[in-house]
Amino acid sequence: MRKFSFYFVLFMTTGLFAQERLTLTQCYQLVDENYPLVKQKELFETQTKIDSEIITNKSLPQLSIDAQATYQSEVTEVPIPNTGIESLNKDQYRATATLSQLIYNGGFIDASLEANSIALKLKQKQVEVNIYQLKKQVNQLYFSILLLQEKKALLNAKKEQLQTRIKEVKSGIEYGTILPTSDKVLEAELIKIKQQFTDIEFNKISLFQTLSALIGQPLEASSVLENPEFHLKMENTIFRPEIELFQLKRDEIDANQQLISKQMVPKLSGFATGGYGNPGLNMLDNTFKGFYTIGVKLNWNVFDWNSNKKERTSLLINKDIINNEVEVFNLNTNIELRQQEFEMKKIESFISSDYEIIELRKLILKSAESQLKNGIITSSAYITELTNLFEDETNLKTHHIQLLLVKANYNITKGI
Repeated sequence: MRKFSFYFVLFMTTGLFAQERLTLTQCYQLVDENYPLVKQKELFETQTKIDSEIITNKSLPQLSIDAQATYQSEVTEVPIPNTGIESLNKDQYRATATLSQLIYNGGFIDASLEANSIALKLKQKQVEVNIYQLKKQVNQLYFSILLLQEKKALLNAKKEQLQTRIKEVKSGIEYGTILPTSDKVLEAELIKIKQQFTDIEFNKISLFQTLSALIGQPLEASSVLENPEFHLKMENTIFRPEIELFQLKRDEIDANQQLISKQMVPKLSGFATGGYGNPGLNMLDNTFKGFYTIGVKLNWNVFDWNSNKKERTSLLINKDIINNEVEVFNLNTNIELRQQEFEMKKIESFISSDYEIIELRKLILKSAESQLKNGIITSSAYITELTNLFEDETNLKTHHIQLLLVKANYNITKGI
């Protein structure tokens, strides 16, 4: 029973104090899934489905109903006496229903559906591009929190060192080897560390709230972000979603050119009209009669003052504009990549120097600890050396995080 109680308490404690762990890759995935802009992809799909149905309906039979009543000041008369043919009524009535069916349109409907489909892909890819651009903002937040985590760990180490020194100093004061109030100087520094902890926690809360809004998932300040590992590809190939977007813009131009060319193709349709009116089709019968007509109709816009050709020429210019946009995009992206590569080399140089400085600071601090125990230096002098080491270790952690941030941005810039 006691063994069961022990494991129950252990399980509950683990569950209550378990910390949520989050990776940079998970943040990217959550942005892709939860950012409000993602909803537009589904809306565009629904809209395109409706537009496609409208286009397809043009190939289905069309029914129209017309009715009219007129009064004419004059009517046709037969200028031959005694023929027995009555003059038409000046008031005339007619109601008709016409059923028409498109027989041939030269592929215009298919071209319209293809253009509509490409337009959907283009809109959805633009949404992906807009969301992708948020990933650098995610990087900034993620690594800012990561840096605060590292600073907190360093502060904890500094706090432990101070607590150890306080015990030693109090013992030295008791035996008269260290000046009175020396421990107060160390305790004051301990209070400053508590203030720094508070500052870190408030900053983490603010950053986590912003990151939470971006990824669409609640995060606690106790959440732990993991250090990512990066495998950089230094070749010149760019894999950004903008590349696919530019290609879809070209495809849209090609589809619109095809659609415009179909506008000049002859269109053939069949029709059947049934009606009831006075007069009917026989204009000499001055009574209400039913009637019908059946036929085919050809429509061909032979001459349009070269408007169709000019529209296609305008689209070709748009394609040249897109090619120019691709050129500018590649140039700016490669410039950014070169800058980031240079930044990585600079930070790596700083990190190498940081390690050398820290090793020297540790030797100095070790000597200062010994001198403090023996009352050779004051607590203030010791705190100075402890703070110097802490600042240099903070610089090292900062440079490490900065290097990770540049690498993360490098991969986003390249599209990996």
